[in-house]
Amino acid sequence: MRIEFLTKNYTPSDKLKDVVTKKVERLDKFFEDDTKVKILLKKANDVETLELTIILDSVVMRAEVSSGNMYENIDIALPKLEKQIIKHRTKLNAKSKKFRIKDVEAAFAPQAEKEETHGVVRSKSYELTPMTVEDAIEELELVGHSFYVFSNKATKKVNVLYKRNDGDYGLIEALQ
Repeated sequence: MRIEFLTKNYTPSDKLKDVVTKKVERLDKFFEDDTKVKILLKKANDVETLELTIILDSVVMRAEVSSGNMYENIDIALPKLEKQIIKHRTKLNAKSKKFRIKDVEAAFAPQAEKEETHGVVRSKSYELTPMTVEDAIEELELVGHSFYVFSNKATKKVNVLYKRNDGDYGLIEALQ
């Protein structure tokens, strides 16, 4: 397992890096040796935030925890990430699919400082995987975001699945 540290307004001590590395390496049992884990350590307004990110094929597993102590954050974030990994593996085993591991690519970069003028401050690209709407709902829940872009297996078109305020889901289909 390869661990990559990223920081924003935070300078981690060598002791903290060693502790985080040791604890994250416990996840090694789930992955191949060349799997990358991105760890973002940041501080804003006396709140320290730890983000752990792993990308497997088209699945992003991410845990984010904020508190006043980075050592507490790692103890809270790891069980969250472990739970996602186990949930994902169980889901794949239930569908009789092979659990494939892929190198983590640049999943995120530290966000640019906010400017007065608004514009695109962050850009992501990824390969759309054909999937059903039900699979997209599961991925949306795993990622923990408010929307998910995917290629609909039935229509072969790009769709956006989003979570509505009432807890249900909405689907936007692109016309091409």
